[in-house]
Amino acid sequence: MLVLAGALTAWLGWEYLNYHFGREAAKFNLAEMENMEAASVIYDREGREFGKIFIQNRQPVAWEEISPNMVNAVLAAEDNDFYKHKGVDWMGIVRAAITNYRKGKISQGASTVTQQLARNSFELRERTYRRKLLEIFLARRIEENFSKNEIMRLYLNRVYFGSGFYGVEAAAQGYFGVKAKDLNPAQAATLAGLLKSPQALSPFNNPEAAKASRDFVLGRMRQLGFLKRDAYKQELETPLLVQKRTNPFKVSYAVDLIRQQAITALGFDRAMNGGFKIYSTIDSHMQKAAEKAVRETLAQVEAMPGYKHETFQQFRDRVRPIEDAINRGHMQVKMPQPRYLQAAVLALDSSTGAILAMVGGRDFKHSEYNRAIQARRPVGTAFAPFVFAAAFQKGAHPGETVDDGCIDNRYVMVGGESGILGEWGVERADNEYEGMIPMREALAKGKNAATVRAGFRAGLDEVRSVAKAAGIASPLRNFANTFLGSSELTLEELTLGYTPFAAGGLRPQSPFLIDRIEDAAGTEVYRHPVERVPALPPEVAYQVHSSLEDALHRGTGMPNPSLGEFPSAGKTGTAYNFTDTYFIGYTSSVTCGVWVGFDRPTKIFRGAFGRDLAMPIWTDVMNVAAKELPAIKFPMPDTLKPVELCRSSGLRATPRCVRTAYDPATGREGEVPTTYTEFLTEAQTPQVACDVHGPGVRSYAKSYDEENWPRAQAAVDLSRVRPVAVNSPTLLGLTDVYGSVRPGSLDPDDIPVARAVAVNETAQTADPLTLPDTVPDAIPLGENPHPGSAPEAIPTDPPAPAPAPADAPDAVGGEPEVRRAEAARPLDGPLDVPDQAPTPPPIRF
Repeated sequence: MLVLAGALTAWLGWEYLNYHFGREAAKFNLAEMENMEAASVIYDREGREFGKIFIQNRQPVAWEEISPNMVNAVLAAEDNDFYKHKGVDWMGIVRAAITNYRKGKISQGASTVTQQLARNSFELRERTYRRKLLEIFLARRIEENFSKNEIMRLYLNRVYFGSGFYGVEAAAQGYFGVKAKDLNPAQAATLAGLLKSPQALSPFNNPEAAKASRDFVLGRMRQLGFLKRDAYKQELETPLLVQKRTNPFKVSYAVDLIRQQAITALGFDRAMNGGFKIYSTIDSHMQKAAEKAVRETLAQVEAMPGYKHETFQQFRDRVRPIEDAINRGHMQVKMPQPRYLQAAVLALDSSTGAILAMVGGRDFKHSEYNRAIQARRPVGTAFAPFVFAAAFQKGAHPGETVDDGCIDNRYVMVGGESGILGEWGVERADNEYEGMIPMREALAKGKNAATVRAGFRAGLDEVRSVAKAAGIASPLRNFANTFLGSSELTLEELTLGYTPFAAGGLRPQSPFLIDRIEDAAGTEVYRHPVERVPALPPEVAYQVHSSLEDALHRGTGMPNPSLGEFPSAGKTGTAYNFTDTYFIGYTSSVTCGVWVGFDRPTKIFRGAFGRDLAMPIWTDVMNVAAKELPAIKFPMPDTLKPVELCRSSGLRATPRCVRTAYDPATGREGEVPTTYTEFLTEAQTPQVACDVHGPGVRSYAKSYDEENWPRAQAAVDLSRVRPVAVNSPTLLGLTDVYGSVRPGSLDPDDIPVARAVAVNETAQTADPLTLPDTVPDAIPLGENPHPGSAPEAIPTDPPAPAPAPADAPDAVGGEPEVRRAEAARPLDGPLDVPDQAPTPPPIRF
């Protein structure tokens, strides 16, 4: 009877529990077990995975993508009878209950894999008997609706393995750098051993405890027949090898920017938890080449004798404890600002603007400041192509000569406010003035004084307009020093600005990193639109490109033996006082920009040229780019025609366009042609023959059509201009040889210049278009116009000035009150101006 009573009591109790907790368990939606937070996976342009973004680092995988070793290890460590029970291990519960009763607290759970899945899926965390009972009934319901393999798959995709890794795929990649399907028995046993205590047994935190836990699981696998004796011994002898620990939230500048753009496209929650497939534009080969080139090139710079700044390695040694703490997940620890030499790289698809490679600094863990897209720095002489593009667009051409000579620094005020413009930011240590040179050479050789003059030729407004059309959005200074790159731009803007030279005058609308996004089912939910906009006339773009080809292969970029044999062009750049160095160059497929400098403007060292610091990085990236995206020859617009020009004048060449040159081979002097072929539009083509070697005569007068000259308005405006009254004697040197004060006082036959003028005037009277056959040479300044005669005596006292009218100002300009009144008089009515202002006699010396 007691047995029957006990059985009846147990049955009634079970029915009560089943009624009460079974009803509560039935409220849970089991379909939600599939809806676990999943990382969005980032792929490169060829579909290779290279990053993830997440809140929980989890990447669910199918049953077929999980190694059998992992399943066996979990069975050995967590649930030996998983494939036998119906979700609950009753014997285990009895053992745990007895243990908990003896200890007076819940210290043992005896949870099956199914129970753990129920707990993790529905956040059943409180340590009470009620929660345990609910977990049991929920596990039984799960077993009724899912197969064993489905339960194991859901469990392994959801469970936490420590160190920020959720699910077996993230743990396998995070600890061992392999996929879940490739886990060997030792690796699987290590992961299964972590389930007891993910943090305490982590191989990152406690490798000895992790190995002991692994060996225990391997022993259980041997007892259950999952491992043979020899395999078991071999796995025990295998050392515990894991990857170097890194912070999964501090991976790279490219991944961080993709995360930002994905959040913009999808929203934060969807991007971070939705398990999307993000197909980026990154080329992994170019990206690795860029990172390696930055690392190796700057290490070589820091190893140079006399380098005076803190090096990357010195900084890393100083902050290693902080770096280790951040890698362990202590996000509250702050890294000090790095002060070592930095670099940034940005490679774009010249046609679409897709970012193929991006390096925002030397180490993302040290600084998340992306110098490729955020830092605005003076670009120095890398800005010059926009100046010459503006000049060409305004009517100049690459063969037109520009003066590469001294220029007053007050025009630009770079490095000072007076004196002669120092050739700051030059690209060669042996730079020197070359006089009148073609604009092509001025751009190719990085001639600053010539660049300033080309800028004045175009006009500041035109230069700013061209830069804006090319994609430069940052404001440019409203001063002439803009011609020499004093304005602060981002590397992204500058690199985008060079794309029109590579793409026939067109440029992408903007750079981008994400090509498309698909959800877990493969449905496309986002695609970046590709748009190209006109930036420059094709002829201008090609002429600048042709000059930049010279710059790379024969100008400031040479010699560069490391660069492969493919069509390319580019320009070095150095800012004032060697604080920032650049190289921006391109092929028909890829445009790449490189910057090297400090976060705070600091001289790198004297003689730090873009050719030596930035160009080697660019070369390594572009050599890889040429293999990934082959370069083709740049097409020339049909509107450009070959024209033979003289390099000395920029005008049409003549047979006499030669110069004398020394031949070191023969030791003799000989004549060398100064002619070359330039490709110009019809409007750019000079109509005048060379005036240096030939008979050409160029005119600087601008002609206007009859309808474009407002004669009546000009007459009205000129009538309102107040004449300037002469109020002091004219200063003459020696004699009035040109008759400027007393016209007609000299006999034209006695002075060659006067005679030439008279002859010319006579010829113009007969036929305005006829010029005399010969024009006598002018008298050199300072020579006596009457050879053989003594110079005119110099008077000791100047003659007294002629008396002035009563209402006219005196010789010193009149009283201040009178001058102020005159200046304040409005010009809206007729002026009371004398017919002729008094002219004081000249002062001679």
